[in-house]
Amino acid sequence: MGSVTRTVTAPRAARWATAAVASTVLLTGCTAAGGSGGAPTSGASGSGNADAGRAVSAPCATDSDRRMRGAWLTTVRNIDWPSKPGLSADEQRAELDAYLDDAVAMGLNSVFLHVRPTADAVYASDKEPWARYLTGEQGGDPGYDPLEYAVAEAHARGLEMHAWFNPYRVGFQDPDVENLADGHPVERNPEWLVDYGPEAYVDPGNPEVRAWVTDVIMDVVERYDIDGVHFDDFFYPYPKDGEEFDDDASWEAHGGDFDDRGDWRRDNVDQLMRDVHGRIQETKPWVSFGVSPFGIWRNQSTDPTGSSSSGLQSYDAQYADTRTWIREGTIDYVAPQLYWERGFGTADYEVLADWWANEVADTDVDLYIGQAAYRLGEDGWGGDDALSTQLDYSGALEEVDGDVYFSIKSLRQHGKVVDHLLGGHYADPALPPRTDSGEEEARVGAVTGVAAQTEGDRVEVTWDATEGARFYAVYRLPDETAEAGDEAVCEALTPDNLVGLTGTTGLTDTADEDVAGYAVTALDDYRAQGPVGEIADPRG
Repeated sequence: MGSVTRTVTAPRAARWATAAVASTVLLTGCTAAGGSGGAPTSGASGSGNADAGRAVSAPCATDSDRRMRGAWLTTVRNIDWPSKPGLSADEQRAELDAYLDDAVAMGLNSVFLHVRPTADAVYASDKEPWARYLTGEQGGDPGYDPLEYAVAEAHARGLEMHAWFNPYRVGFQDPDVENLADGHPVERNPEWLVDYGPEAYVDPGNPEVRAWVTDVIMDVVERYDIDGVHFDDFFYPYPKDGEEFDDDASWEAHGGDFDDRGDWRRDNVDQLMRDVHGRIQETKPWVSFGVSPFGIWRNQSTDPTGSSSSGLQSYDAQYADTRTWIREGTIDYVAPQLYWERGFGTADYEVLADWWANEVADTDVDLYIGQAAYRLGEDGWGGDDALSTQLDYSGALEEVDGDVYFSIKSLRQHGKVVDHLLGGHYADPALPPRTDSGEEEARVGAVTGVAAQTEGDRVEVTWDATEGARFYAVYRLPDETAEAGDEAVCEALTPDNLVGLTGTTGLTDTADEDVAGYAVTALDDYRAQGPVGEIADPRG
């Protein structure tokens, strides 16, 4: 991506008075366990000659400190973005840029963009019409491709971009269903539609619907460089008093192998999950697939293996059998919406965090916690530590691999709460979770051409583009590694020495006299971290 740089505000306050041309040295033999695979070389005192050593053949850092730090960026009803329909393309891009900048400033590493809110598209599609939330009219062309722009801008900032789909929701009768764009797939296939009070859904029990939804998702996977595909909690609709989901026609046509309609409905959703996951694995296996279900699977009073809770059960109400998806491995991660505080009797945050941790234990499915940033300021959610308190508990559970917040707008509106996170749980950056490639080593080589130029109170770190790199991670090396060997350098590649991630070939750090040099690693499509090559010394 050229030599574009981005600025990272470092937590350290020290400044250098000297400005020097960078020098580089090559490491030898750092291993993934932090050991030395050959005779140690001087850690950061080389002459700058690229022939002074050789690039290592394995990454130094382990994956033990990977964390998901995500936020949902919601488009439906303009909850987050765009702030209102009808903004110009430039205005929409500027708002999106601001959210992505905020995500970096908040210590996040991933954004979940709502790309299919109501059987429509926040991207250029020949399968479904443009979402009305862009222009005010379903089918209205915004004049650019928002998803294409979002992916490029997120990656440039070192952020993952996950595409968030609602598989079945068509929207509210007014204005959504009453104003479908000409040629909308539901208009062409009216038998797909099931009215449910003020809302409408496509029928999960119709095999044509399942095939259509899967094709829509795969169209995005194939055409856009996204990092993940995401579903939230909307499967069969949440129950409404006095309403019945009228799927009699599809039940009669396709439910013959089931005695119970609930089991059949769950199987319909299960099949969609299998289809989507399988197609992604065949096409781009580095794209993660996960779901954020309602926080209660089943209550213990209904099922002895359920949670000690007494709220709505997603297994029974929405026919979302998350346990099956975890055990089958048809999802890569689960992010249950634990939108209740610690100590809440009906659904205690700690009790449910423990239950979900037990569900993913000894599986290959990652667990992230869906956090209720939208509840900040409510009873039980007061104080600057409202989110930090939740993470104090769940973050200590071995099975919990991170958090996703609803929504980024709510985080933006509660800066003191974010500051509290940044002062504690998010004091250091975090690499995003790795997807499984089936290989231990990364599919990317060492970064070359690393240079660090001090200019006043800043250091400009630059490097050459590396083939196959999705992101780059930049590390500060503490002063004590200057005369140490490769093992000390490998051991220094830790979160507290991570400056940040970027998708460009440069990054600006705040100068610090205790920094002996900079190391840059590349992350491949699976987010596996490649080896360390050259170390740049900003002191010359």
